[in-house]
Amino acid sequence: MSGFSLDLGPVKEPIGFIKFLQWIFSIFAFATCGGYSGQTSIFLTCRNAQNITWTRDFFYPFRLSKISFGPLDSTANCNNTWPSSVYLVGDFASSAEFFVTFAVLVFLYCTAALILYLGYMHLYRGAGKLPMIDFIITVIISFLWLVSTSAWAKALVDIKTSTGSNIVTGTEYCTTQLGFCHFNEIRRMGSLNVSVVVGFLNLILWAGNAWFVYKETNLHNPPSSTSPNDTSSPSPSGM
Repeated sequence: MSGFSLDLGPVKEPIGFIKFLQWIFSIFAFATCGGYSGQTSIFLTCRNAQNITWTRDFFYPFRLSKISFGPLDSTANCNNTWPSSVYLVGDFASSAEFFVTFAVLVFLYCTAALILYLGYMHLYRGAGKLPMIDFIITVIISFLWLVSTSAWAKALVDIKTSTGSNIVTGTEYCTTQLGFCHFNEIRRMGSLNVSVVVGFLNLILWAGNAWFVYKETNLHNPPSSTSPNDTSSPSPSGM
């Protein structure tokens, strides 16, 4: 087996350049989602007492059903009723963790693929099996980007609903006491929106790159067979 031989040439070709972009975008995908931490808050207008602002943190992996508001000591604090804890709705850990874990695995695969392209391209193109394996993995990853990003996008919509004004409109203690609860604010979710956009960009990159990887396989360039009139065959001897 030949040793490592650094050659930056493949980066100038579509197969190497797109792989580098995939490596970069996979980092953005898991960093923008896995590193998020936000806040949501409600404002309580109390009767004959000081008003209260409740703030709660939520973060990856978004197990919102473990985050609660209350209870409230009505006699000492607010003269309103909030006797027990009210939890946010939803556990979105499965979608978030699937998206982040998959992005990390793609990052590792891209790292290995770049090492192969830059150091062992002579082996990659000299062995028929490696391009075919690369093509199959590329198709699978393209499909999984579609699945994971779609699931995460749906989860993000539900997260916004659960941490938004639904806290007030969906809480019994707020609906039965008019003017008591007011949704205050929620920390911006820009990075989470970016993670969804990056996820679909990864899908486009991988689906497009499948063509360039396919061109390296024997399906596109079958190995040449020996011609029946090969010049290497013995010629009849002269008389």
